[in-house]
Amino acid sequence: MSNDPTTPVPAPVPAPDSPFRPEPGDRDLAPQFVLPLVVRIERAAPPSRTDALETAARAVLVMLGDERSTGDGAWARAVRDWQDARIRKVVRRARGAEWRRAEALPGITVIGKNAEVRVFPPVPLDGWPKDLARLQVSGTDLDDPEPPVDADPTAPVLWLNPDLDMSAGKAMAQAGHGAQLAWWELSDAERTAWRDAGFPLSVRTADPARWTGLTTGGLPVVRDAGFTEIAPGSCTVVADHPALRRARP
Repeated sequence: MSNDPTTPVPAPVPAPDSPFRPEPGDRDLAPQFVLPLVVRIERAAPPSRTDALETAARAVLVMLGDERSTGDGAWARAVRDWQDARIRKVVRRARGAEWRRAEALPGITVIGKNAEVRVFPPVPLDGWPKDLARLQVSGTDLDDPEPPVDADPTAPVLWLNPDLDMSAGKAMAQAGHGAQLAWWELSDAERTAWRDAGFPLSVRTADPARWTGLTTGGLPVVRDAGFTEIAPGSCTVVADHPALRRARP
């Protein structure tokens, strides 16, 4: 829509061959993969929007930090192929029996305050498992019953563009992109510390007055390729990790 840190998958090279750049590049010539994320949305008890976004971002980090995703791990080849091409994430929804079928497939379920998101190893763009392919992308519009509290400034914050109107599914994928960019820029020790702490993070909409400063301050910025919902090149998320703040002049 949407790991052993001591032996990480090599980070993709920076722009101009960015996995998020809107213009075609070498990454478009590689076989294309997608990281599936499925959010559980039961009719009687849907998750709150902010918790779903935060849980999706943590799910991406859990996948990247899992030992099966690196070295000779069972998912390592798929993760490498995915990171060599465009970085695509798609969020679908499930409930009831659909969710139970999704849970039976290889993957990891990450539980937030009231959200559940299952992340799966990357699959070919046109090769989704049947039980995931049949799930709907639409219907992931979620709300926050109450405004989220202020983000903890000592912990990572994924700042959303205040000028963009994204569905919850799209925003979940973008938050996952931001978390992934932060992960790539951290040292091995910083990745380990973040993982061992349980990947604490917040997702918040930036104050419009701060947005330009956030996008020009040297922090990782997600620029969407424009496949769905928003225009190509739109800045969607800034990944504000304390370790990356300290690394900036």
